[in-house]
Amino acid sequence: MKVLVIGPGGREHAIVRALSADPYVKEVHCAPGNAGIAQDVTTHNIDAQDPAAVLALARELASDLVVVGPEAPLAAGVSDALIEAGIPVFGPTKAAAQLEASKAFAKNVMAAAEVPTAMAHVATNRDEAASALDDFGAPYVVKDDGLAAGKGVVVTSDRDEALEHAEACFAAGGTVVIEEFLDGPEVSLFVICDGKHAVPLSPAQDFKRIFDNDEGPNTGGMGAYSPLEWLPENFVDEVMERVAYPTLREMEKRGTPFTGVLYCGLAVTKRGIRVIEFNARFGDPETQAVLARLKTPLGGVLLAAAKGQLDDAEQLNWSPLTAVDVVIAAENYPDTPVKGAVISGLDAANALENVHVMHAGTSTDADGNIIVSGGRVLAVVGLGDDLAAARKAAYAGVAEISWDGAQSRTDIALKAERGEIVVADQSK
Repeated sequence: MKVLVIGPGGREHAIVRALSADPYVKEVHCAPGNAGIAQDVTTHNIDAQDPAAVLALARELASDLVVVGPEAPLAAGVSDALIEAGIPVFGPTKAAAQLEASKAFAKNVMAAAEVPTAMAHVATNRDEAASALDDFGAPYVVKDDGLAAGKGVVVTSDRDEALEHAEACFAAGGTVVIEEFLDGPEVSLFVICDGKHAVPLSPAQDFKRIFDNDEGPNTGGMGAYSPLEWLPENFVDEVMERVAYPTLREMEKRGTPFTGVLYCGLAVTKRGIRVIEFNARFGDPETQAVLARLKTPLGGVLLAAAKGQLDDAEQLNWSPLTAVDVVIAAENYPDTPVKGAVISGLDAANALENVHVMHAGTSTDADGNIIVSGGRVLAVVGLGDDLAAARKAAYAGVAEISWDGAQSRTDIALKAERGEIVVADQSK
């Protein structure tokens, strides 16, 4: 089959790579892609958030399946246009994508479906926000209600900072969701859905803060690893039973069945599993680690989901290896990233055993050099028999790559390697 992948980032590069390895997929295209994706498959420079442009390209290519990567095209209704035209699409409709596009909507769905999550208040002005902050106390959790590319959340013990973030959201015309703070380690679980049925992928953990020791501002993610050996037994089964399936049933009941990836952002607290947030697509950078371990051909699974036939899809098989990916970001990210620097060492990194480099914010200059064109530029994926070996491989790849101002964390998956992640006893 022919597959068209929509999106420009590292997540899309990982999806393209997995699809290219699928023996049933004869052709992969990507729009708009990036410099790394363009080295692997044909790319098309269209506006990924324009449903008409995506539909026209899918028709021109005679695509058997369209996979929508980022959240913005989903919120713009790209899937709706493709569904209306009868083209199988992996990615929820605009109405179903509200699970990510509106945190207030997601809270409403979770309440109706009795999904365990943090208590929350929706605030529309300063007084409501101040009252909610006082109700919950520190640490304060303030979330922009709309899409913010993973950067709309502030967690702080400083009440003034929390209120300032809320006011910035109000000034931009938005509302905020203020929540109780959830203790315990965080987990990302991607669940492939076809509206009724669901198949979980391997859990991963990502690292949001820009600096080591989880310091500095939030980013879209600075690295990830999978699997998570420290998780309680039956963790995935419990998430499916208490979170994924109730959410799917509630969405179907509302007349907006969910097809695509239900990204469950979870906290493993002393009171059990709690949903931090839902996303309506693969997470970045977790996808780079998760798909590096998937042995089952990806195309057939995504097509089965798009056609509502996931219960007939083959069982997922996973490599016994561990995957770690480390993001290298541009100078001054996550503020205004410095663009245009020429990247060196990519071939050397890719030549290392058990290492591959996924491109995100890259493009090509007039001389054919690969240059920095975004905030998070690359994700270097390392595979190994255990976390120590996978980390060693990933960081060996990072060491080969350079440009002026490049920055990356040195501690991705380090606590897990050292056995320092503590999970509260879930049996109490």
